[in-house]
Amino acid sequence: MAQENEISNPTRLPETKPLINPWIVAVTVTLATFMEVLDSSIANVALPHIAGTLGASSDESTWVITSYLVSSAIVLPMSGWLSNIIGRKRFYMMCVAMFTISSFLCALAPTLPMLILFRVLQGAGGGGLQPSEQAILADTFSAKQRGMAFALYGMAVVVAPAIGPTLGGWITDNYSWHWIFLINVPIGILSLVLTQRVVRDPEYLRNLKKSKLRVDYMGISLIVIGVGFLQYVLDKGQENDWFSSRVIFVSAMIAGVALVALVVREITHENPIMDLRLLNRRNFAAAAAFSFILGIVLNGSTILLPQFLQNDLGYTAQQAGMALSPGGIALAVMMPVAGILAMKFDPRAIIAIGFAITSFGLFHVTNIYLGVSFNTMIADRVIQVIGIPLIFIPISTLNYVGIPQEKFNQVSGISNFMRNLGGGIGVSLLGNFITQQGQIHRTGLTAHTNHANPFFESQLNAIAASFRAAGAGTAEASHKALAQLSAQVDLQSNALAFVNAFWLMGAVVLLLTPLPFLMCRPSPGEAKASAAMH
Repeated sequence: MAQENEISNPTRLPETKPLINPWIVAVTVTLATFMEVLDSSIANVALPHIAGTLGASSDESTWVITSYLVSSAIVLPMSGWLSNIIGRKRFYMMCVAMFTISSFLCALAPTLPMLILFRVLQGAGGGGLQPSEQAILADTFSAKQRGMAFALYGMAVVVAPAIGPTLGGWITDNYSWHWIFLINVPIGILSLVLTQRVVRDPEYLRNLKKSKLRVDYMGISLIVIGVGFLQYVLDKGQENDWFSSRVIFVSAMIAGVALVALVVREITHENPIMDLRLLNRRNFAAAAAFSFILGIVLNGSTILLPQFLQNDLGYTAQQAGMALSPGGIALAVMMPVAGILAMKFDPRAIIAIGFAITSFGLFHVTNIYLGVSFNTMIADRVIQVIGIPLIFIPISTLNYVGIPQEKFNQVSGISNFMRNLGGGIGVSLLGNFITQQGQIHRTGLTAHTNHANPFFESQLNAIAASFRAAGAGTAEASHKALAQLSAQVDLQSNALAFVNAFWLMGAVVLLLTPLPFLMCRPSPGEAKASAAMH
């Protein structure tokens, strides 16, 4: 009952009116976030080029991605606390500066170890950008404008990964991988100049910074150890066959112990790095859980589809990116629509509709097969993503209900952490699921590839005849025909595994459809005051 009263009468401080047009502030902070999110996806397609240039193996080059993810994941949950200690504007500018300088150093890195070091620094800078931007927008815009403001932010977060592979493929094919880092430099400099001129901390945050908060060194250490080792396990688990690897097993144990200790520490500490006590509020706990699922679906599908297109259909990285890019356009169109709907209607209903549409889109993608056309893949991707903004924007209308304004930084940091954690876990679990399903389907299909099967026999003879016509001997033609049929079985097994993965995601999202109504509905005034704060 006490919680309901808190939700009905949340602590509110006077809004800080911006000195200039708030949309200039929105564009300024969105610029750096777009740069960071784009860079996190654009580097993926350049790994073969990086490995070749620096004389590294494919496995070694993946540390270019892993190092960034680990560093970013560590800073992300601490960003709210750091904003309170340092000052949000100062912390945000430090993150932009670190990201920009390290991007320049990444481009100049002469060896792989140096590149990995600079990527760690880049991830530390990038990890604090999104939560800081959300809190800045929340304090900059009036209640009626926040929906569209956060729709602009949402466009940057979801569109950047969609165009990243296309842009990365084009840059690496036509120039060199160094430019995927160098393009960040002018954007970062522009962002710093604009931020210095147009962004300011609200009064309540300046007062909070003046009060001396005890530094939770134990909490910081547990976050570094727990989140760092967890991110390593998620990123390298599939590659090393999970717990059959001693390194992965030990890392998982360390992560588990550290994270449990972190939860206990943060709940009991007076000034925690992550204020987990906020999860006592029904709306925030539910919204954090939904953010976790959203991370699984958004990151999982964004990574799974390019893998299917490149590994099974033979697309280049650039072609795969082009197939996904229209989905980014659909997201950009739907974001402002979702922002408007979140302010005019019950946000719980909008989220439920978003879950239903997203589930339908995921089920629709299960129609993919090895002969699917390029245009069909574009349509499938668009259908799959159009419901996501209906979840992405209004979820935080309920997320912030009853939350005191001085806790906005904490809410932003935890929400982003949950979404990113969901993305990391989702990609790892779905990758493992696809591998296992591929093996199961291959076993089933192989059972029919024998000479007692007339269809198999006719296919084998036809392929062998074509090889003989090309000049191969009888034995050689038969061997090549068997190898070709085996490769087709592998492709078909993998395609069926991908279909099962999308069935699984669709079923999970469908089960979530009624759950938003378990959350407390805000009053009309609170809905406007909190609209779209994601």
